[in-house]
Amino acid sequence: MNRGKTGALIIEGHVQGLSNTRSLGEAGIPVYVVDKNACIAAKSKYCQKFFICPDFQTDAFADFLIELAQKEGINGWVLIPSNDHAVYTISKHKTKLEEFYKVITPGLDIIENIYDKSTLLDIAKSRGIPIPKTQYLKTNQEQLNGLNFPVLTKGRFGLSFYRVTGKKAFFANNQVELQAQLKEIEQKFSLEKTFTQELIPFDGSNKTVSFTAFCVDGEIKAHWMGVKLREHPIQFGTATFAKSVFIQECLNQSIPLLKTLKYTGVCEVEYLKDPRDNEYKLIEINARTWLWVGLAKACGVDYAKMIYDYVNGDSDFQITTYQQNRYWYNPITDIVFSIIGIIKGKVSLTEYFKSVFARKKTNALFSSTDIKPGFAYIFNLLQFYKSR
Repeated sequence: MNRGKTGALIIEGHVQGLSNTRSLGEAGIPVYVVDKNACIAAKSKYCQKFFICPDFQTDAFADFLIELAQKEGINGWVLIPSNDHAVYTISKHKTKLEEFYKVITPGLDIIENIYDKSTLLDIAKSRGIPIPKTQYLKTNQEQLNGLNFPVLTKGRFGLSFYRVTGKKAFFANNQVELQAQLKEIEQKFSLEKTFTQELIPFDGSNKTVSFTAFCVDGEIKAHWMGVKLREHPIQFGTATFAKSVFIQECLNQSIPLLKTLKYTGVCEVEYLKDPRDNEYKLIEINARTWLWVGLAKACGVDYAKMIYDYVNGDSDFQITTYQQNRYWYNPITDIVFSIIGIIKGKVSLTEYFKSVFARKKTNALFSSTDIKPGFAYIFNLLQFYKSR
């Protein structure tokens, strides 16, 4: 039974979970970690206990959390998820979970407005926020109207679409490819639950921008922005090297968007600049902390601590400035995928070496005061490739 200070339960212990674990642990807050499998956050010296849980997208996961609270005596601890499936399940069972935990994750009335991409796009359009050209196709023979190839076809509910098709999106260069993809999709998934978008041209400089915020009923209390400089795959991938920035247009667009959503908690709003009209267009919103949340903390915006303070009654904060031009990198994935990118001519050798010697960098894995998670990451990676 944990009779001490109220703590936090970190849900999913990958890189972002590790950052959140370290953030709270450094502040003297007790931290437990739960994940479906062994994870690097479990190896942190700040993780007091680690538990294997059921799949995040099952109702059994919510039952597990309740049983854990009762068994471990951690009633009143805050839940901090870093996985979309976990967010949705917590939102779905929010009322029941609030009997045992402090839950900052919004209810389904808000979460479904975010995770149903068609609803989110409609809300954005109603507030004058630019979005990629979009069409909702109902048959595999339907022609595009006003969209230029290449295009992406995605699920309105990305979580279920990926679970059924095994892909986040289908990329088509022409009508023949699109029709073939739609036929493939409709064998497993209803086309009425998909949407097709014009792909924003990539000119090498228009990187994905993450506008992140802590909100209370849609009012932004703190914000931070970063851009993915390197990622895998090269476009629309997972960050390996990132930088803190400030872009006024992204702030201006996010204020009415989050206000309309009445969002409370931490979220990441992704934008991509369209070189044809220089507008930052909304891609999606993640209702959780994201992979490189550690960079925000390094810049002075500690989201994990904000969540903890807010649910425990301390909402007296307003952060409007942060350190810019600071970098974050995953030392393992960045070197591997940069080498691949250099060989393929997708990454500049000169720019890569400039980044290697850049100052003010935050290492995603290794910390001189918490060394084990970095080596656990390498071990897990080797085990993964060995199993394949």
